[in-house]
Amino acid sequence: MSFDTTGPRSGYAIHETSLVTLRSSPPKERSDAARNRVAVLAAAAELFARDGVEHVSMDAIAAAAGVGKGTLFRRFGDKAGLAVALLDERERELQETILSGPAPLGPVTSTDKPDPRERLRAFVDAYAHYVLAHLDLVRMSETAAPGARYRIGAYRFWHRHTALLLAAARPGDDADALAHVVLAPLSAEHLHAVVAEQDADRALAAIDTAVTALVGEDVGGKGTRGS
Repeated sequence: MSFDTTGPRSGYAIHETSLVTLRSSPPKERSDAARNRVAVLAAAAELFARDGVEHVSMDAIAAAAGVGKGTLFRRFGDKAGLAVALLDERERELQETILSGPAPLGPVTSTDKPDPRERLRAFVDAYAHYVLAHLDLVRMSETAAPGARYRIGAYRFWHRHTALLLAAARPGDDADALAHVVLAPLSAEHLHAVVAEQDADRALAAIDTAVTALVGEDVGGKGTRGS
């Protein structure tokens, strides 16, 4: 699977505008549709939190939201579609920080641009915490069908961001392919299995160790590794 990362390999800022076109955008809809959407998502979030994602039916969500089952299925399709919609706002917040927030997760500093290695480690940590905080929902959205994770619009954003940082940190390497490698252990299915067997802290530490081994530590850290 290829998401293009052509252009100067060290110029993250030159290509960062491409991330804007990939970020999640709020849906444009009529006022009545917007009200129904808010009611459905609020009902789904409450039921999922109370009973667990696997134990909540679409019928129960429709009843709690006060909308018809047909409206619910036409709008969201299934529970996986609801999961994607619930996660959308949280993903937008993370994406906005990546695009315009403070370093190291974002690009804004009072002095020099942040080291791409520092930004990559910050992103991986932030994204891993996001997945763990919403593990059941992310897992449902990513496993609804074979390859579902890679068809979700947000994955293209995460992949592009990761590839651009890798291109800056490791010029000459295949950043496009390496980005998929970096994102692979951050899948909800993988984290679900690892956390069940070990714990979240160990999983996070192992992921950071792997990313650091790939790109080295930032210049303000303990030192740099050769690549």
